[in-house]
Amino acid sequence: MLRLALARSATAARAAVTHVKPGYVSSRLALQVRYESSLSPEERKQRQQARADQQRDWDAKEITYEELKPKTLQPSPDKYLIDVREPDEVVQGSIPSAVNLPLSVLSSALQLPPAEFKEKFGFEKPRPTQEVTFYCRSGKRSTTAADVAKRNGYTNVLNYKGSWLEWVEREGKKPAA
Repeated sequence: MLRLALARSATAARAAVTHVKPGYVSSRLALQVRYESSLSPEERKQRQQARADQQRDWDAKEITYEELKPKTLQPSPDKYLIDVREPDEVVQGSIPSAVNLPLSVLSSALQLPPAEFKEKFGFEKPRPTQEVTFYCRSGKRSTTAADVAKRNGYTNVLNYKGSWLEWVEREGKKPAA
């Protein structure tokens, strides 16, 4: 295992040297190896796991049309359905009980104080533990929105990947052109 780690480090260092000033990579790598060598094996493993967790893609739990439909018929103040399309797209229609919070402002919006959030968007800011379901037109932006919410500390995030296109199809409506 150690041999594999050293081989990977050497390969990465050789690849990086072609793009960086000579000596920079080797000295930085040496400092990191030296620093981590002073950690216990358990601490080193925890540090590597934390690094891997930060870099790993995260997928929110997906919710289906069948699971979402009842939530739109009986909305709850403890659950948010957030449409992350831009306002000019929302004019085409939206899922009942949804609020609009465009993806383009989502990250900064989730960092606002609750009073400022409500003043700017017209609804209460979701709490980090509150259920939040995202949807968009086709499911791409809602996936990104779920990731943005997770990175802002939200823990109960759902993604309706079928999004507006599936909703319109299943409800028998024609989307506006």
